[in-house]
Parts: sequence; structure tokens; C-alpha cells
Amino acid sequence: MPKKGGKHAEMGKEMQAQCKRAKVEEACSLSVMNFENPDSLFGSFISPIKQEMFFREYWEQKPLLVQRNDPLLAAYYQSLFQLSDLKELCSQGLYYGQDINICRCVNGKKKVLNKEGKVNYMQLKKDFDQKKATIQFHQPQRFKEELWKIQEKLECYFGSLVGSNVYITPQGSQGLPPHYDDVEVFILQLEGKKHWRLYKPTVHLAREYNVESEDRIGNPTHEFTLKPGDLLYFPRGTIHQADTPLGISYSTHVTISTYQNNSWGDFLLDAIPGLVFDSAKEDVVLRTSIPRQLLMQVDTADSTKKLSSLLRRLADRLENTRELRSSDMKKDFIMNRLPPCLGCDSDPLTPGGKLPKIDSKIRLQFRDHAIITVEPDQENSNRRETHMMGREDDTTSEEGTSQQTHGLRFPLSYLDALKQIWSSSTVNVKELNLISDEEKENLALSLWTECLIEVI
Repeated sequence: MPKKGGKHAEMGKEMQAQCKRAKVEEACSLSVMNFENPDSLFGSFISPIKQEMFFREYWEQKPLLVQRNDPLLAAYYQSLFQLSDLKELCSQGLYYGQDINICRCVNGKKKVLNKEGKVNYMQLKKDFDQKKATIQFHQPQRFKEELWKIQEKLECYFGSLVGSNVYITPQGSQGLPPHYDDVEVFILQLEGKKHWRLYKPTVHLAREYNVESEDRIGNPTHEFTLKPGDLLYFPRGTIHQADTPLGISYSTHVTISTYQNNSWGDFLLDAIPGLVFDSAKEDVVLRTSIPRQLLMQVDTADSTKKLSSLLRRLADRLENTRELRSSDMKKDFIMNRLPPCLGCDSDPLTPGGKLPKIDSKIRLQFRDHAIITVEPDQENSNRRETHMMGREDDTTSEEGTSQQTHGLRFPLSYLDALKQIWSSSTVNVKELNLISDEEKENLALSLWTECLIEVI
């Protein structure tokens, strides 16, 4: 993670240098990635494949290889992350395990070569050159703005967290044994070349990571070499392994992944408890006691019939009410997704423009990041520096005091007005579904203060 502290002058120079680099990358990105909205970004991300074809023929079904011969795109991919970036990044204070892993595939097994504590660049380079170890860099979007922009838009597009790892492998070496993942994977080849082998899944749409032995996976279904500018997609459960060929000094690729624990099964596990709780308030059958000694029985055949009947009862209720809400899945997404990427040229978010009045017309900003929920929640602020890095339940500031930040909270009576703002391109303050003009102005002012609306 970035090191805190330092002299203000040095920080200013560093930020200025980062901004200059960001402008160069932006000039390149304008012609290869379309950041106008999440849909356009994904369209340019998988180009020339059309989105309709991708989801009809490939998504969760089979791998997709997109080999391109576009020097501009290859240069853009290289700007996302390079081996030469490591020296500067190590100076910011990186740690083994947390930020970087050093590993190599030896006899079909992953051998971790991590040291203790903070990463020393010279030692890292020595392990890379002499031990032919692969450098795995965790969540580079914390440091690389262009990856932040891409992943933030992809999170808006999928409605699911999007993580990434960079893998840098020297020639004639392989970092990981054959394995499959529990995520949908997009590979972007950044530098050098990487030889890939894909195999038929042993577990389709796998829910967990697993290493597979060579004698179990059979022959590859796909075998190819990626060069800079190429993109590879494969579904979770796809067995794969990759190595840097001899004659190629090293390979750098970034793995962008999504849809971990984001299946219908996960959603049912998340939503059914709430459905049962709400239904039991109104349906006395769900409040009747289970049979005496049911929890002590081995044979529960009779009870499973009763349970099937109750599940059908719940299904009927769901058909009639059409209300099924996520609880923990939505909270996890809200709390851990990337914040909007505003760029170096943008000032910190502060309210600007005219104050909203009763006669004002307002428009929601950051619509893709606005979610309305009625469940009580204690939300953490979304920070790029900790994206996809896990979180501790209790966080404390440098002064030792507990740090808790929350989303905006309103009385339940404000729900319809909030939905109005969220669903409309523009709305007049005086037309908000609230009783008094004072409530309407207060709601608009609260959102304006947090830069969530603008007056037009």
C-alpha cells in the first residue's frame, strides 16, 4: 500500500509527475478505450467482438481468444503496467504476501519464494533474474490510474467487484501449476509473449480455486501464444497454465477477474433468509413449530416433504409480491467497489455551482455508483488504496479512535423521492414526492453537499 507521510514538496512533485504520466496515457487511451459509459468501455475492451455475440456464445461457456495486430493498442496495454514500474512502486513501501508474491512452478506444484516484511527491489530483481521466479503483483489498480479507470467502469458494467493481478515471468519459466479459478477471467498481454494451454473443466463454473495434476487434465483444448495487445477470456473452472517461451526475455500480463461468488445460488443464499423472515410475519403456517425432536432425528424424510411444501408456499408469495432483495451481497459490493476515477486534473470533490432551491431543476451525478437500500447498514468509505485487498472489522485512526464512515441516511418517507431522483434524467425539486417544501429543499441540499446532484 502507498506509504503515508513525507514532505509536502516531494509529494507535490510526485503527484505532478503522476499527472503528466496520466495525461500521456490518457492521450493514448482516447483512441483505444471508450470511457464514455460502462457499456461503451466493455465494447471497446473486447473489440472487435460484439457484446451480444460475447454473451451469447462465450460468457460462462467457452474461452475467447482475441489476437490483434494494432501497434496503438499494444502500446496502450504496455502503459497499464511494466516491469520497469516495479522500482518506483517498491519505493512506496510494498510488502510480501500483501502486495507481492514471488513464486515458481516446480514439478507441478507452486513454490512460494517470499521473504519477510517489506519488498526490497534489488532482492526482488535478483529472485526474478536468478531464480526465474514469477512476480505476482496484487491489485495494481491501487497504483495505476488507467487500470483504476478500466476496473471502475467494469464494476459498473457487471454490477460485481472486479479485481486484478499482474504476472511478470522470466523466459523459460512458469509461475503457477495447472489450476482453475472461481472467477471469470480476462487476460491482457502487456509485454513480451506468453504461451498458454487451456483444458476442459473438471468442474464447470467452479466455486473455488483448485490445482489440478497433469495426469488428470489430459490434452489441451486450446494452445496459443499471446503478444502485446491480445486479449483472452475464459470462464471460471477453466483449467489453465502459462509459461514464457525461451527467447522471450520476460512476459507481463494482467489478469482482470470478476463474478466471484456471484451466482444464482449465492443470490438465493443471500436473499432467501429475508424472504422467509418477511413471509413469517404474515403467514402463520411458517410460525408453527417444527416437530418435536426433529433436530435429534437421523431420518428426516417426513419433514423434507413438509419443507418442500413450505418452499412452494414461499415461491407462490414471491410470484405475487415480486420482492426479493439482496442483503450481504449488495452491501459487500457497495462497501468494496472502486470509487469514481476523476483524474489528476479534477479538484477534490467539493460542492459547486448554485445551491438547490425549491424552484431548481437537479440531476443525479455518478448514477452508476448510486444505490438505494432500506436495510440498516454501517458502510465503509470506498477507497482505491484498499480495493480488493480485504478489510478488518475494526479500523482505527492514527490517534487510536475508531473510524466509521456511512452513506447518506434518510427517513423511510424519503424513499420515493430518492427513487425519483435516481430514475429521472432531471427532476424539479418542487415535484419531489415529499410533503413539505422544506423537506424537498433539505433532501436536495443534502445530496448537493455530497456532490451527488448538480443544479442545471
